[in-house]
Amino acid sequence: FFVTDTRHVIQEAAKKHCFTCSKMGATITCWKTGCDRSFHLPCAPQGECVTQFFGLYRSFCWEHRPQQAVQTHPRQNNTCSICLDTVEDKTSYKTMVCPACQDALFHRHCIQRLALHAGICFHCPCCQNQEPFLMEMLTMGIRISKRLPPSWESDPAVGALDQRHSRCDAGTCLCPGGRKHIEEEGPWELLLCSSCAAEGTHRHCSSLENSTSSWECKGC
Repeated sequence: FFVTDTRHVIQEAAKKHCFTCSKMGATITCWKTGCDRSFHLPCAPQGECVTQFFGLYRSFCWEHRPQQAVQTHPRQNNTCSICLDTVEDKTSYKTMVCPACQDALFHRHCIQRLALHAGICFHCPCCQNQEPFLMEMLTMGIRISKRLPPSWESDPAVGALDQRHSRCDAGTCLCPGGRKHIEEEGPWELLLCSSCAAEGTHRHCSSLENSTSSWECKGC
């Protein structure tokens, strides 16, 4: 019975097209009743979709995804508390805020990378709050590993979290200048994994078009 049921699910998914890339085989459908938007898991960041990696593992499209109710405090300089680069002055799919201190702003890809490296020690990088912060991040689609201890304690090769990854990790790097050669645009522009930001690829090395704004590594 289980095998038959699984085959049916696969067959039904093969008929659905991804609303983000328009290709067939979209196995994930929005949880919202009445919404028939489907998408591939790797297309989720580009489509601003959310998948919750706990409980029922619910997934939502950009229209029905959970929103942070907390409002950010007005600040002169809106910078990510992790990478210190500029962020939006309001919460959005790409910009998140700590529900406890309501002052820590961060990019989604930055807090996702921190979550994967911190494991069960994951907490707000500013106020150190863990319980409300953890549940809020899980609800908003941040995937947390069960790593213990954090990667920076067990692996000396892991650098500081505010150090941007700067090399191509594709199986075969095609860049004449090598894996560490990076250009601001074009085939040798480096895209970091939208989930962990710990791996990167040149556009050309992963056959990514110029219109593609996000990419996810095989590990994620």
